[in-house]
Amino acid sequence: MRIVIAEDLALLREGLIRIFQANGFEVLEAVDNGPSLLRALTAHRPDIAIVDVRLPPTFTDEGLRAVIEAREEVPGLPVMVLSQYVEQFYARELMADRAGAVGYLLKDRVMVVDQFVADVRKVAAGGTVMDPDVVSALVTRRSADPDLRTLSPREQEVLSLMAQGRSNAAIAARMFVTEKTVSKHTFSIFTKLHLEQSDDDNRRVLAVLAYLEG
Repeated sequence: MRIVIAEDLALLREGLIRIFQANGFEVLEAVDNGPSLLRALTAHRPDIAIVDVRLPPTFTDEGLRAVIEAREEVPGLPVMVLSQYVEQFYARELMADRAGAVGYLLKDRVMVVDQFVADVRKVAAGGTVMDPDVVSALVTRRSADPDLRTLSPREQEVLSLMAQGRSNAAIAARMFVTEKTVSKHTFSIFTKLHLEQSDDDNRRVLAVLAYLEG
């Protein structure tokens, strides 16, 4: 799998390179600033990009802007964005094109290497991965919405796990219930939130996140 990395901290950048090389990825290029990232993405068209939100020269949102611009030129380009903090605005911006193949994780998740690599592979395959802390913040942000308040505590839990990109089987395993029970909760959630149902997991996640962002 071909990969481009954008991280301005040299130690973390080298660590990411080693992690991916040890897991069979081909690191095409590792850059440390926004303009270089945009050039690398459009030139290499990698299978996935690993991108820090804040890059030189201004350390604001250069990484995010570069991947959004690159995805306009290369539609569906898989991107895993890393952030130091829970920044809801950046998560919403990343999901805005509804194209899928995106992930948003806090940098601490890199420390759990096996799970991090699995999440990267999922995004590269077209899936969606959202950091649980980011999802929690989004849910909390919308907790005053009348429709969201109609959800039971169990449905809130299912919604949060759905927004992390988990399948019904994965949710059932996490909650120690049957898939049939999860399906019932899912049906109820879509009904209460007035969201169109879909069998496609990625579209389901995007629909939930679109509501939470609203």
